[in-house]
Amino acid sequence: MKNTPDTLQQIKPLLSQQLIEDVSEWAMMHGVAFKQSDNTARHCPFSIAPTTLERHMYQHLLKVTPLIAKLISAVSEDHDFLQDSLQKMSQADPFFSLLMSMHHQLHGDKNARLPSVRQPLLLMRTDFMDDRELGAKVIEFNGIAAGMAPFGQRATQLHRYIEQQWPTQYQQWSVTSSATPADNFGMEQLALGIATAAKQVKQQFGDQGKPTFLMVVQPNEDNVYDQHLLEVALQNIGIRTVRRTFAQLSRQLSSGDNQRLVLEDVGAIDAVYLRAGYQHSDYCDAEIVEPQCCHTLSQTRVFIEQHYVAMNATISQQLATSKSMQMVLTMMPAEQYLRWGLTFEEAQQIKSVLAEMKPVNLANIEWFNRHADKHQWVLKNQGEGGGHCIFGDEISPKLAQLEQNEYDAWALMQRLYPHERETPTIAIRDAKQTIVTDLISEIGLFTAHYQGKPVTDFSGYAGYLIRSKPASENEGGIHSGKGILDSLMLVD
Repeated sequence: MKNTPDTLQQIKPLLSQQLIEDVSEWAMMHGVAFKQSDNTARHCPFSIAPTTLERHMYQHLLKVTPLIAKLISAVSEDHDFLQDSLQKMSQADPFFSLLMSMHHQLHGDKNARLPSVRQPLLLMRTDFMDDRELGAKVIEFNGIAAGMAPFGQRATQLHRYIEQQWPTQYQQWSVTSSATPADNFGMEQLALGIATAAKQVKQQFGDQGKPTFLMVVQPNEDNVYDQHLLEVALQNIGIRTVRRTFAQLSRQLSSGDNQRLVLEDVGAIDAVYLRAGYQHSDYCDAEIVEPQCCHTLSQTRVFIEQHYVAMNATISQQLATSKSMQMVLTMMPAEQYLRWGLTFEEAQQIKSVLAEMKPVNLANIEWFNRHADKHQWVLKNQGEGGGHCIFGDEISPKLAQLEQNEYDAWALMQRLYPHERETPTIAIRDAKQTIVTDLISEIGLFTAHYQGKPVTDFSGYAGYLIRSKPASENEGGIHSGKGILDSLMLVD
């Protein structure tokens, strides 16, 4: 019989308010927080002790995830393949129609293509769940605004702090005492990858002084602390950092000699990192009056890509990490990956972590309604972040609502059911504790590649992010869902 919160209180003592305040203040002091609208801050929700993963599975993911990034790097520069594979999807999704038009503007078609001068810097987070039956499988690729590496590293440090300062309580709520923590240097490794690219661009022009890094952000951003932690890591290794919104950049960017990107009152820009641009609203500004919505700010992004600058995410990278491209690559035989420079063995390793996906069409809708176990599938559109997935019995009604011209914007994906944590844990949110008896975890592995080559100390791998949530909740985001920050212990 499963323990209830009431019976658990008889088995394990709840945490003292002193402990909760101590660790909550540690989180705030180390930037593990969200900014509030009144310029205050609140700490991110987190677990009191790490989750576990089998060591062999973790080592497999460390090996395969940089291979996925290698594949995506190559696919993102195969412009004919992108346009051919995603044309129908772009016609079914207004936002991706905008992205595809920008891609055509930059790269033309196969008969009229100019060489690109922007230097692709792929900072990617590949999200996995460790399914009870299938093992670890990819949930999605994140190639734009792939943040929270600093929060992932801080969560590892937070659990280490709790273990040192509150050892009895830490052991009481740990899954096992025989596990070992997985190292996590996501903040420094992502910074190293960015700095490597920025320095190479700087050297290309023979400029003196510090390389300059531009982070493109959303106005009134609440996730500024994760962003600032990365900036501090960059500053610590000799990189100047600046932040601007698309609206600001639309007035402040210009071209220098030899296609150099120049920012007003700053100078030449060496690397650009988009923490905005993954949704239509990022290109809208109420103060800009224009006949065609989103034209000015989307053209600002195009303007950046027309310069010699290290860039994440390029429009090509965003297209290559879409749900539709994930489906294309999942359905493709491993042999076809060889066209992008992978070996057959590397292709098989990637295929081993891809969960089954199906396009939405009349035949698959009929199959799903008549024969499928509806709780083994999830319906996804192209949206980033939470709120874009349909589960279980809600899938058929949603499919019935879709017009045929919308089908290509959606995909069916095998639903993953990860292991629940073997013992209950405590989630701390707003300095209050809650017992969670059915916590499951999602692991995001970061990679950094510049011009298709790894630029970290670990062959392209750059740290991890663990987000856990109750199994009963569909939305596991730290921002908007029931998710909490977590870290990882390895078991043999």
